[in-house]
Amino acid sequence: MGKGLVNSTTFHFTGANVLVTGGSNGIGLAIANSFAGAGANVTITGTRQTATEYDNDLSQFTYCQCNMSNKQEIANLAQSIQKLDVLVNNAGQVMPNGGDEYNPDVFEETLQINISAAFRLTQLLKPLLSQSVLPGGASVINLASLASFFAVEFVPGYGAAKAAVVQMTKTLAVHYAPNNIRVNAVAPGLVASNMTAPMLGFDAMTKPHLDRTPLQRVGQPDEIAPAVLFLASDASRFITGHTLVVDGGFSAKG
Repeated sequence: MGKGLVNSTTFHFTGANVLVTGGSNGIGLAIANSFAGAGANVTITGTRQTATEYDNDLSQFTYCQCNMSNKQEIANLAQSIQKLDVLVNNAGQVMPNGGDEYNPDVFEETLQINISAAFRLTQLLKPLLSQSVLPGGASVINLASLASFFAVEFVPGYGAAKAAVVQMTKTLAVHYAPNNIRVNAVAPGLVASNMTAPMLGFDAMTKPHLDRTPLQRVGQPDEIAPAVLFLASDASRFITGHTLVVDGGFSAKG
C-alpha cells in the first residue's frame, strides 16, 4: 500500500501581483518561480542593473534594480508598483561587503538591509496591498531565520535583524488586520544558497548543525517556497502574525 503515491499541493494565484525582493537567486528565486508557476505576475528585485547580468534565467519576471541599503531606491521601487497582492520581503545579507558585524558601522548597515528596508517598503506599499481582492486578503511574507531564535556568533547584526523580523511580523499583523492584509513570516533552517555556500564548504561549521537536525540534511530553496505560498493563500486565511519555521526539525531539539 502506498506504492506509487504522489503527494503534491497545487496553489492558484492566477492574475495575482507579487513582489519578491531579492528574487534573483536562492530562496527568493525559488519563491518567485513558484508564484509564477501558480499563475501570478511576479516582480523581483536585485542589486545588478539588469536581469541579464545574472546566471539564472529571469526572463519570466519583471525586474527592478534596488539596493536595500538605499532609501531612495526603495522609494523608487515602491512608486514603480501599480498593483500588489503579495509582498515577500526576502532580500537580506550577512556581513555587507565582507565586513565584520562587530564593527558598529557594519552592524548598522546589516540592520538597514535586513529589517529597516523591509519595514520601509512594506509601509510604502500598504495602500496598494489594502486594495487587493485576493481571496484571504493581501499578504506580506517576511523571511526570518533560525538566527531569529538562536545565537550565530559571527553575525550579531544579522541575528538582531532577523529577531526583529519576527516581532515586526506580529506588530504589523495587528496593525494591518483592519486593512485586510495578513502578515506572516517563514524562518528557514540551513538552506543551500549563494549566501550559505561559504559555510557549506566547511564540515566544521555544518556538521554540528546537521548533527542537531533530525532530518540530517541541508534544505533546498524549493522546500521553503511552498511555505510562503501557503501563507499567502486563502488556505491560511485565519493565520496572521505567525512565523513558520522550516528547518528539518533543528529547533525541535532543546
